[in-house]
Amino acid sequence: MIQLIDVHKSYTKEHETIKGVSFEVHEGQIFGLLGPNGAGKTTLMQMIATLMKPTSGQILIDGLSADKSLLEIHRKIGFLTNEIKLDPLSTPNALFEFFASLYDIPKNEMKDRRDESFARFGISPFAEKRIRELSTGMKQKISIAISLIHDPPVIIFDEPTNGLDILTSKQVTDYLKELRDKGHAIILSTHIFSVAEELCDDIAVLIDGSIVAQGNVEELIAQTQVNTFEEAFFKIYVENHKE
Repeated sequence: MIQLIDVHKSYTKEHETIKGVSFEVHEGQIFGLLGPNGAGKTTLMQMIATLMKPTSGQILIDGLSADKSLLEIHRKIGFLTNEIKLDPLSTPNALFEFFASLYDIPKNEMKDRRDESFARFGISPFAEKRIRELSTGMKQKISIAISLIHDPPVIIFDEPTNGLDILTSKQVTDYLKELRDKGHAIILSTHIFSVAEELCDDIAVLIDGSIVAQGNVEELIAQTQVNTFEEAFFKIYVENHKE
């Protein structure tokens, strides 16, 4: 569903942010990008979501390239960043209806999807509240509901649990597991070990713009000959990070 082939990104001639990244994400899989702040995770996710173009290389969504099939790709993906940018004067109900109209979702179907999504995340009691009156966790849950309003087969989440309380974080991770089990292809970036360890079927460790290790938790532990996933990451980081 998602395929990256030798992707590079440079903002200046002197500095390359993403350095030849290649990987694939399949249906019914959660693929994690794990790395420290500044590793290039957000840049990579924005390129996959078609918000930026690679300097070179190719990114395919269900076999489609953004150069030729941008609108079709947008109908296939749901993208969420932890930088929440909801209209502070709007309400959850109004936002849901607005984005449903963008995807040409019929009103009766929109209502069913809204009711199900709002009930799942406990949004219903706040459906007519102004966004500016809501907590960070509630805003994040509303953002998730909106980003997945069209039931996209490909889901791209940049730090989906960053800054959330324990209960909200669990709601989000449980939902992602359900979506994986329904066959969605999910890619998420994180710097939180527990999130990567709990959710991801495959993990790519991104250090200084390059994937330096890849595998599931058990494979990464075995590759580094340590006892825990956290120890594995730090060993990979020390061996590959250049000051």
